[in-house]
Amino acid sequence: MKITKNRYILGFAIIVALLALVRLAFEGGQSWVAPPSSPEGDTIVHQQTIEAPSGAVGGASHRILGVSNYHVEFPDSNDTQLTAAAQWGVTPVKNRQDAESRMKELVYVGVNPYYHVDPLGASIPYLVPRASILLQDIGRAFQDSLYVKGIPMHNIIVTSVLRTEEDVARLRRRNGNATENSCHLYGTTVDICYNRYKPFTREVRNDTLKWVLSEVLRDMRQNNRCYIKYEVKQGCFHLTVR
Repeated sequence: MKITKNRYILGFAIIVALLALVRLAFEGGQSWVAPPSSPEGDTIVHQQTIEAPSGAVGGASHRILGVSNYHVEFPDSNDTQLTAAAQWGVTPVKNRQDAESRMKELVYVGVNPYYHVDPLGASIPYLVPRASILLQDIGRAFQDSLYVKGIPMHNIIVTSVLRTEEDVARLRRRNGNATENSCHLYGTTVDICYNRYKPFTREVRNDTLKWVLSEVLRDMRQNNRCYIKYEVKQGCFHLTVR
């Protein structure tokens, strides 16, 4: 069945209502304490090991480990990701009007209970189905990991999705370092920020959530679901489905 924008929104409303009831009940029954503070950096030179709070499902066995080094774990270059984008993506979209005529190839991803999409200025919320499934699986795995670790629920935040050729041209006028042959042209690529998250109820320190997200993304990459680049200046994980 074709997943249209209206179907997405209707399904989103129903699922969010159910998730809110379940997770509010879960969070109301535990007292979560933030782990000790540590400096945020581009590279974690050793694994961050934090015992799960006492309210976590399964107790202290579900620890927050993070990854040893973001640059080592997520090294996939633009050239590597372009190869996958060309394999799984659409022919680059010229403009917004062209995108609207390509709905047989693309899926609307602007609304979903497992992730939040920022207001988009230089991209539009469409992906090829393969990438749409990957993004939802990442968001769901992130929430599942928070649950078993006893951490209050948050959504990941998507900051960039499909870019048209016009979008890329405008970006290059503002930023000379922006690449002309962007993976975002193919509907296979998303940026997930690592320094902001959308809380359901209580906020948690961003570095704690970044460690959890890095675990999820490392597993996705190791399972050959995607290529990932850790972007320092953009503050995001740049990933392409494979």
